[in-house]
Amino acid sequence: MSPELMNLIIQATFESLYMVGIAALLGTVFGLPLGVFLATSRKGELFAAPIVNRVLGIVVNATRSTPFIILVVAIIPFTRLVAGTSIGSTAAIVPLTIASTPFIARLVEAAIREVDGGLIETASSFGASPLQIVFKVLIPEALPGLLLALTLAVVSLLGYSAMVGAVGGGGLGDLGIRYGYQRFMPEMMLAVVVVLIALVQIVQSAGDYLARRVNRRLRHR
Repeated sequence: MSPELMNLIIQATFESLYMVGIAALLGTVFGLPLGVFLATSRKGELFAAPIVNRVLGIVVNATRSTPFIILVVAIIPFTRLVAGTSIGSTAAIVPLTIASTPFIARLVEAAIREVDGGLIETASSFGASPLQIVFKVLIPEALPGLLLALTLAVVSLLGYSAMVGAVGGGGLGDLGIRYGYQRFMPEMMLAVVVVLIALVQIVQSAGDYLARRVNRRLRHR
């Protein structure tokens, strides 16, 4: 492979990491509190608001069930409003964030619900407020599960970032389509696939390692 093509792969890799990194950060900022609320707002729970919980659940499920490529096209006007354009890596962050937020929210909800209810009752009996229970009991106890959830979200975003290349989103997906498919360069397509697999392996291994470390720390405290 020529140095020029190698430079294109390196540039596309950084574009993908940029898209995924910012989208994962924003998705966590929005999805984490949403997931905590979904896990604690049913009837009789810390922030009991069953009607709001039900409505948010419907919105989350509707967004999650929308195929990503359709979502990207459907929100092009909103993407232009936010990013000033609908093409390029920065514009791709908008649909990636919208797709990742409900996904992360559901993963966070599942992790929070795995925390032993007895810990919540104990904290309540000592006079802890709902927010104190969330920040000092639920999130610390659910941290290994939360780390695994965020790892899964980042892995999914890597796949989404490749998909968004089909509509001019930049990154590895765009490179694979423009060179590997449209210019009939199978070696470029193979290189894109190899890089994506390597990125997924690195993210998954790092997430598993951090989750194990935190889990051991919780067991020995």
